[in-house]
Amino acid sequence: MAQVGTVASGAGAIARPGEALPRVLSRWAVLALALNGVVGSGVYLLPAAAAAHLGSASVWAVPLAGITVALVQLCFVEAGSRFDQPGAAYVYTRAAFGEATGFAVGWMSFLGRVTAVATLSAGFAQALGYLVPAAREGPGRALCVGLPLVALVAINVRGVRLGAGTVAVLLAAKLIPLGVVIAAGLLALQPERFEGAFRFPTAGLAKAGLLLLFAYGGFENTAAPAGEYRDARRDVPFALMFQILAVTILYAAVQIVAVGTLPDLAASKTPLADVAGRLIGPRGGALLTVGAALSIVGTIASSILAGPRYLYAISAGNALPPALARLHPRWRTPWVGIALLGALALPLALSGTFVQLAALSAGTRLITYLGTAAAVPFLRRQVPVGGSVVLLPGGPAIPIAAVAVCLLLLSGISGRDLASIAGALVAGLLGHGLWRLRRPAQAA
Repeated sequence: MAQVGTVASGAGAIARPGEALPRVLSRWAVLALALNGVVGSGVYLLPAAAAAHLGSASVWAVPLAGITVALVQLCFVEAGSRFDQPGAAYVYTRAAFGEATGFAVGWMSFLGRVTAVATLSAGFAQALGYLVPAAREGPGRALCVGLPLVALVAINVRGVRLGAGTVAVLLAAKLIPLGVVIAAGLLALQPERFEGAFRFPTAGLAKAGLLLLFAYGGFENTAAPAGEYRDARRDVPFALMFQILAVTILYAAVQIVAVGTLPDLAASKTPLADVAGRLIGPRGGALLTVGAALSIVGTIASSILAGPRYLYAISAGNALPPALARLHPRWRTPWVGIALLGALALPLALSGTFVQLAALSAGTRLITYLGTAAAVPFLRRQVPVGGSVVLLPGGPAIPIAAVAVCLLLLSGISGRDLASIAGALVAGLLGHGLWRLRRPAQAA
């Protein structure tokens, strides 16, 4: 992939003088955010769900899904190399298609983070319930839902360095247990469990494909805080490329170990904890349960860091009231957006409707993917002015294939979920339209 061309950092600019976010995050902080955003609760549930549809053939399906998702990720690599501003998909689609489309994609990206935080917060209480039964209901559940969320909101208000540092610590905490289980499992594989690995049951292939593709989601938030990266146009593509390779290898290794060591994998509700318990003993199961809980908290941390940057970008771009883009006078963080995300996510998480919220989050994520993939060919038409740009090989082939993947995934969403997504989008567009009518003429 050649590095050619240049692009102006001001393309689609949204920041106002004196309101810029501080550029303090290094390449390694960006990489931690990229990895942490994808490796979440999904890796702990993926082995059983994939095996339920595909059996031992899932050992091939998991890396193939990673390659498929890479088509979309590569579109983010090229688009991310063109901009050093916060907002990711909002900035890309705004520059390619104009304000209305950019707002629609950015708004759904922000809502996707709200629903993701709510869903994961509820899921954290559920995961912890395996070790602490009081976390499953009543005041114990409310405490388990609210405490991590409020703590992570406070951490992110105090500064992006502190927020990114928390993400890095939680990333290490989730990867160490996975590494232990993978190492032990690769030494205990039973070859007979891989019989039929080359026979893909067509009946479950479509459902398994959707499941596996969603398991790789979360990478889209890597570029959301680009305004706080020291060298966003280089570090975002680097982090995304590394993440594509590392997560695909990790997921493939986990699936091989689970298939090769655990009888009745498809029926397991806690597959990796069961694998650890079988290989290491009861302490191994407890280790993986704690790892799953920390993994969920880590993904919440990434969403709380990334989500407010979408709202900041939209508001700083004057598509919503600029007050929503206000920075903290001391810590220079978009504290209004951070607080608003937490305030919206907490009651949703406590409502107990996290299954429906997860479906909404998945749908909004697809809008982010589709908008970015479609924007790439149009961004190429803009005259480059300064800074290196990654150009994907094959002309429009990769963006077109990525759009096809997104449309395929959208076709698998139920009509009820699509109606919920459409309602959220319409509500956002109405708010945007009212603000456009009321905002000062000189700002329009």
